[in-house]
Amino acid sequence: MARVFITGSADGLGKLAARNLVALGHDVVLHGRNRDRAQHAMRAVPGARTALEGDLASIEATRALARQANEAGPFQAVIHNAGVYRPGPGRHETVDGLDDVFAVNVLAPYLLTALIEGPQRLMYLTSGLHQGGDPDLRDLQWRRRRWSGSQAYANSKLLDVVLAFAVARLWPHVLSNAVDPGWVPTKMGGPSAPDDPEQGVATQVWLAVSDERDAKVSGRYFYHKRTRAAHPAASDVTVQNGFLAACEQLTGVRLASAVTT
Repeated sequence: MARVFITGSADGLGKLAARNLVALGHDVVLHGRNRDRAQHAMRAVPGARTALEGDLASIEATRALARQANEAGPFQAVIHNAGVYRPGPGRHETVDGLDDVFAVNVLAPYLLTALIEGPQRLMYLTSGLHQGGDPDLRDLQWRRRRWSGSQAYANSKLLDVVLAFAVARLWPHVLSNAVDPGWVPTKMGGPSAPDDPEQGVATQVWLAVSDERDAKVSGRYFYHKRTRAAHPAASDVTVQNGFLAACEQLTGVRLASAVTT
């Protein structure tokens, strides 16, 4: 039995992945952005052990969530599932003065990765839209450019792959991969999305707990249990290091260059 933590598991793909892992007999810890969402997650996933709460749009709350996770752990696997998309005309700013798409989709996974102790497997949900992402790190907060919700989302999903590949490089004893669940009919994807939600969660469940050789790899980009080519920038060490340095500057937390076994 594996212990697995899933961010953003009150609904959508996170909830479905949690249900599947519980059905397989694993010890699952859920997450909601506040108490109501955490309680909703527990009602939505019978058999889960507990649900942690923390708003990933806040650096302070994300640090507190990491402390809760360390108390509830250790975890074999963490699935970084939570994400937001802002298609509207304006940029949303967090309590820390950051673009909230970047804060939730990118900075929170970075911070949780740096602070949660000891997981052996890490999965970062991305999107095929990451292929249209811009690896330019000079205006991560959209303060100088004209806001584009679709571009901000694509950029964030590219940076999720950058993070997954950087962790795979720096932490050779941890399995770190990016997962594209496809375009599925969730609140974010919309009711007309063509992909199957079960297929959308199968890969992260498999990577989290399977002993199959093909699941015990690192530094890969997966779609439906198959590896695909990621945006070339994701494997660029200069991009990785620049991204990690930017996250460290924003949070005051450094991602260690190695882990112990």
